[in-house]
Amino acid sequence: MHSLILGGARSGKSALAERIAGDYADVVYIATGQAGDAEMAARIDHHRARRPAHWGCIEEPIALAAALRAQAAPQRCVLVDCLTLWLSNLLFGADPAAFERERAALLEALPGLPGRVLLVSNEVGLGVVPMGEVSRRYVDEAGRLHQALGALCGQVWFVAAGLPWVLKGAPPALGEARVIEGVAE
Repeated sequence: MHSLILGGARSGKSALAERIAGDYADVVYIATGQAGDAEMAARIDHHRARRPAHWGCIEEPIALAAALRAQAAPQRCVLVDCLTLWLSNLLFGADPAAFERERAALLEALPGLPGRVLLVSNEVGLGVVPMGEVSRRYVDEAGRLHQALGALCGQVWFVAAGLPWVLKGAPPALGEARVIEGVAE
């Protein structure tokens, strides 16, 4: 089963994904963020510190589909955090063709991946339309990506205030549908 977990900043989406992944003996975390400044480095350190030490971790800012193909396995949970950082890496990276190529590769790969895949992403299109062209493109591409992934995933949840709202499929299993206490995303 593949799940898309959407939410705003500090909504609890990563914490929810980590709780679900915690039910698996074999977990690989694919991190897409890059430490371009001290504040981002601190965010990455925070995420690392709260993950169990026995989880595998792959840092892959661009070739997400290839990383998923390499890591997905029948009894494994692969947690990707997060798609919006990945999208930023593609849209604002050195290779202008990377976005279309990597987006298509992800959408092609996802349906055939074995095991459990949890995709975490920020819902950035809930506010006003940004003034700048680059910002509008980012919001539009994130929205299009979420729509395409929502169609492919069996479960889609929107997290607000630590609470997952079911958009598609079943609620999170094993009682995760309560407020995720004590974990700041």
